[in-house]
Amino acid sequence: MTETPNPNIIDADTLTGEMRPIRRVVVGLGSNLGERFSNLQGAVDALADTPDVWITGVSPVYESEPVDCPPDSPTFLNAIVLMDTTLSASRLLDRALAIEDAYDRDRSHGINAPRTLDVDLIVVGDRRSDTEALRLPHPQAAERSFVLQPWLDLEPDAHIPDVGPVAALLDKVGTEGLTRRDDLVLESDE
Repeated sequence: MTETPNPNIIDADTLTGEMRPIRRVVVGLGSNLGERFSNLQGAVDALADTPDVWITGVSPVYESEPVDCPPDSPTFLNAIVLMDTTLSASRLLDRALAIEDAYDRDRSHGINAPRTLDVDLIVVGDRRSDTEALRLPHPQAAERSFVLQPWLDLEPDAHIPDVGPVAALLDKVGTEGLTRRDDLVLESDE
Protein backbone atom coordinates (compact mmCIF):
# COMPACT_ATOMS: atom_id res chain seq x y z
CA MET A 1 0.00 0.00 0.00
CA THR A 2 1.27 3.45 -0.85
CA GLU A 3 1.06 6.39 1.47
CA THR A 4 -1.04 9.41 0.69
CA PRO A 5 1.35 12.23 -0.14
CA ASN A 6 1.91 14.86 2.48
CA PRO A 7 0.02 17.97 1.27
CA ASN A 8 2.70 20.10 2.91
CA ILE A 9 5.38 18.75 0.58
CA ILE A 10 5.80 21.10 -2.35
CA ASP A 11 7.43 20.42 -5.70
CA ALA A 12 9.31 23.38 -7.13
CA ASP A 13 9.32 23.73 -10.92
CA THR A 14 12.99 23.84 -11.86
CA LEU A 15 12.45 26.34 -14.71
CA THR A 16 9.99 28.80 -13.20
CA GLY A 17 10.51 28.26 -9.49
CA GLU A 18 6.71 27.93 -9.16
CA MET A 19 5.68 25.89 -6.13
CA ARG A 20 3.07 23.17 -6.67
CA PRO A 21 1.62 20.73 -4.13
CA ILE A 22 1.80 17.01 -4.77
CA ARG A 23 -1.71 15.53 -4.92
CA ARG A 24 -2.93 11.94 -4.71
CA VAL A 25 -5.19 11.12 -7.69
CA VAL A 26 -7.54 8.19 -8.25
CA VAL A 27 -8.38 7.50 -11.90
CA GLY A 28 -11.04 5.06 -13.08
CA LEU A 29 -10.59 3.26 -16.40
CA GLY A 30 -13.27 1.46 -18.36
CA SER A 31 -13.76 -0.02 -21.84
CA ASN A 32 -16.54 -2.03 -23.45
CA LEU A 33 -15.77 -1.64 -27.17
CA GLY A 34 -12.90 -2.88 -29.31
CA GLU A 35 -9.82 -4.44 -27.74
CA ARG A 36 -10.93 -3.68 -24.20
CA PHE A 37 -7.81 -4.86 -22.38
CA SER A 38 -5.45 -3.19 -24.86
CA ASN A 39 -7.41 0.04 -24.44
CA LEU A 40 -6.93 -0.10 -20.65
CA GLN A 41 -3.22 -0.89 -21.00
CA GLY A 42 -2.83 2.00 -23.43
CA ALA A 43 -4.46 4.34 -20.93
CA VAL A 44 -2.09 3.19 -18.16
CA ASP A 45 0.88 3.71 -20.50
CA ALA A 46 -0.35 7.17 -21.52
CA LEU A 47 -0.86 8.21 -17.89
CA ALA A 48 2.64 6.93 -17.04
CA ASP A 49 4.07 8.99 -19.93
CA THR A 50 2.44 12.19 -18.65
CA PRO A 51 4.99 14.69 -17.31
CA ASP A 52 4.62 15.40 -13.58
CA VAL A 53 2.55 12.22 -13.03
CA TRP A 54 3.87 9.27 -11.05
CA ILE A 55 1.81 6.07 -11.02
CA THR A 56 1.88 4.47 -7.57
CA GLY A 57 -0.55 1.59 -8.11
CA VAL A 58 -2.68 -0.21 -10.69
CA SER A 59 -5.57 -2.38 -9.54
CA PRO A 60 -6.59 -5.81 -10.75
CA VAL A 61 -8.89 -5.78 -13.78
CA TYR A 62 -12.60 -6.41 -13.24
CA GLU A 63 -15.32 -7.26 -15.71
CA SER A 64 -18.61 -5.54 -14.97
CA GLU A 65 -22.14 -5.46 -16.25
CA PRO A 66 -23.06 -2.11 -17.84
CA VAL A 67 -24.74 0.35 -15.45
CA ASP A 68 -27.23 2.94 -16.77
CA CYS A 69 -26.25 2.01 -20.35
CA PRO A 70 -28.43 1.32 -23.39
CA PRO A 71 -29.91 -2.22 -23.62
CA ASP A 72 -27.57 -4.90 -25.02
CA SER A 73 -24.43 -2.89 -24.18
CA PRO A 74 -21.33 -5.13 -23.92
CA THR A 75 -19.67 -5.79 -20.57
CA PHE A 76 -16.90 -3.48 -19.39
CA LEU A 77 -13.37 -4.10 -18.27
CA ASN A 78 -12.48 -1.71 -15.43
CA ALA A 79 -9.45 -0.79 -13.34
CA ILE A 80 -8.24 1.93 -10.98
CA VAL A 81 -4.93 3.78 -11.25
CA LEU A 82 -3.41 5.62 -8.27
CA MET A 83 -1.06 8.47 -9.07
CA ASP A 84 0.79 11.33 -7.46
CA THR A 85 0.99 14.55 -9.46
CA THR A 86 1.67 18.24 -9.30
CA LEU A 87 -0.74 18.91 -12.18
CA SER A 88 -3.97 20.80 -11.57
CA ALA A 89 -7.33 19.06 -11.84
CA SER A 90 -8.10 20.94 -15.07
CA ARG A 91 -4.80 19.82 -16.65
CA LEU A 92 -5.53 16.23 -15.57
CA LEU A 93 -8.99 16.46 -17.12
CA ASP A 94 -7.46 17.72 -20.38
CA ARG A 95 -5.04 14.78 -20.34
CA ALA A 96 -7.83 12.26 -19.61
CA LEU A 97 -9.90 13.58 -22.53
CA ALA A 98 -6.87 13.50 -24.84
CA ILE A 99 -6.20 9.86 -23.92
CA GLU A 100 -9.84 8.97 -24.60
CA ASP A 101 -9.63 10.77 -27.96
CA ALA A 102 -6.47 8.83 -28.86
CA TYR A 103 -8.56 5.65 -28.49
CA ASP A 104 -11.35 7.04 -30.71
CA ARG A 105 -13.82 7.68 -27.91
CA ASP A 106 -17.12 8.60 -29.59
CA ARG A 107 -19.16 11.02 -27.47
CA SER A 108 -21.94 11.54 -30.04
CA HIS A 109 -24.18 8.73 -28.71
CA GLY A 110 -24.73 10.10 -25.20
CA ILE A 111 -23.11 9.93 -21.80
CA ASN A 112 -23.51 6.20 -21.07
CA ALA A 113 -23.19 4.80 -24.58
CA PRO A 114 -20.67 1.99 -25.22
CA ARG A 115 -17.13 3.33 -25.49
CA THR A 116 -13.62 2.31 -26.40
CA LEU A 117 -12.18 4.06 -23.35
CA ASP A 118 -13.33 5.97 -20.31
CA VAL A 119 -10.72 7.81 -18.21
CA ASP A 120 -12.48 9.31 -15.16
CA LEU A 121 -10.99 11.48 -12.45
CA ILE A 122 -12.45 10.02 -9.24
CA VAL A 123 -10.50 12.02 -6.65
CA VAL A 124 -7.82 14.70 -7.10
CA GLY A 125 -6.30 15.32 -3.68
CA ASP A 126 -8.79 17.24 -1.57
CA ARG A 127 -10.00 19.23 -4.59
CA ARG A 128 -13.75 19.85 -4.91
CA SER A 129 -15.35 20.87 -8.19
CA ASP A 130 -18.95 21.13 -9.31
CA THR A 131 -18.73 22.57 -12.80
CA GLU A 132 -20.29 21.17 -15.95
CA ALA A 133 -16.84 20.08 -17.15
CA LEU A 134 -15.56 18.56 -13.91
CA ARG A 135 -17.19 17.21 -10.76
CA LEU A 136 -14.89 16.14 -7.93
CA PRO A 137 -15.08 13.81 -6.21
CA HIS A 138 -16.71 11.92 -9.08
CA PRO A 139 -20.45 12.02 -8.31
CA GLN A 140 -21.24 8.35 -9.09
CA ALA A 141 -18.06 6.77 -7.70
CA ALA A 142 -19.70 5.94 -4.35
CA GLU A 143 -22.40 3.94 -6.17
CA ARG A 144 -20.19 1.95 -8.55
CA SER A 145 -18.71 -1.37 -7.45
CA PHE A 146 -16.40 -1.31 -10.49
CA VAL A 147 -14.75 1.78 -8.96
CA LEU A 148 -14.95 0.85 -5.28
CA GLN A 149 -13.70 -2.77 -5.40
CA PRO A 150 -10.53 -2.20 -7.45
CA TRP A 151 -9.75 0.92 -5.39
CA LEU A 152 -10.24 -1.05 -2.18
CA ASP A 153 -7.84 -3.72 -3.52
CA LEU A 154 -5.15 -1.03 -3.70
CA GLU A 155 -6.01 0.97 -0.57
CA PRO A 156 -7.99 -0.85 2.12
CA ASP A 157 -8.33 2.41 4.11
CA ALA A 158 -9.36 4.56 1.12
CA HIS A 159 -12.16 7.06 1.47
CA ILE A 160 -14.03 9.45 -0.80
CA PRO A 161 -13.87 12.99 0.59
CA ASP A 162 -17.21 14.17 1.98
CA VAL A 163 -18.76 10.73 1.27
CA GLY A 164 -17.08 8.05 3.39
CA PRO A 165 -14.83 4.99 3.55
CA VAL A 166 -14.65 2.99 0.33
CA ALA A 167 -15.07 -0.30 2.24
CA ALA A 168 -18.36 0.84 3.81
CA LEU A 169 -19.61 2.20 0.48
CA LEU A 170 -18.82 -1.12 -1.22
CA ASP A 171 -20.66 -3.03 1.54
CA LYS A 172 -23.69 -0.88 0.81
CA VAL A 173 -23.49 -1.23 -3.00
CA GLY A 174 -22.44 -4.89 -3.17
CA THR A 175 -20.47 -6.62 -5.91
CA GLU A 176 -23.19 -8.26 -7.98
CA GLY A 177 -22.27 -8.22 -11.68
CA LEU A 178 -18.57 -7.72 -10.93
CA THR A 179 -15.94 -10.40 -11.72
CA ARG A 180 -12.23 -10.14 -11.01
CA ARG A 181 -10.20 -11.11 -14.11
CA ASP A 182 -6.90 -12.45 -12.77
CA ASP A 183 -6.04 -13.58 -16.32
CA LEU A 184 -5.67 -9.89 -17.29
CA VAL A 185 -2.89 -7.95 -15.57
CA LEU A 186 -2.15 -4.32 -16.40
CA GLU A 187 1.54 -3.45 -16.42
CA SER A 188 3.04 -0.20 -15.17
CA ASP A 189 6.50 1.10 -14.42
CA GLU A 190 5.62 1.88 -10.79
